[in-house]
Amino acid sequence: MAELSEENLTIILESQRRLAKLIHQASATELLIFESYGETAATMTVLEQLTNIKERATSSYSRLSNLLLRISEMQPIASDATLRLLSKTIEQAQATADAGDATVREAKNDWNLL
Repeated sequence: MAELSEENLTIILESQRRLAKLIHQASATELLIFESYGETAATMTVLEQLTNIKERATSSYSRLSNLLLRISEMQPIASDATLRLLSKTIEQAQATADAGDATVREAKNDWNLL
């Protein structure tokens, strides 16, 4: 693996864990709302929001995973451009997880699922 600090590796893996958990929570919440209330005009917006969260979280997870794999194959060090891309990808993944967590909590609260 190209030189990647233990701190960066931990941040990447923690971000992936958060994203995987978010995908699960958004999926579970979406299913619970759909099974409890059906697909109605009232639920369409929240169901679409939860689907969008899953898609964004999945995309962020994939970008992190692919970038980590590419960095692992680089020898002897990762390029500055790759490390800048990693930093930006981590920031985006964390922002996606933060926003997604808030949206799932809001959906659960709005539909009395807490």
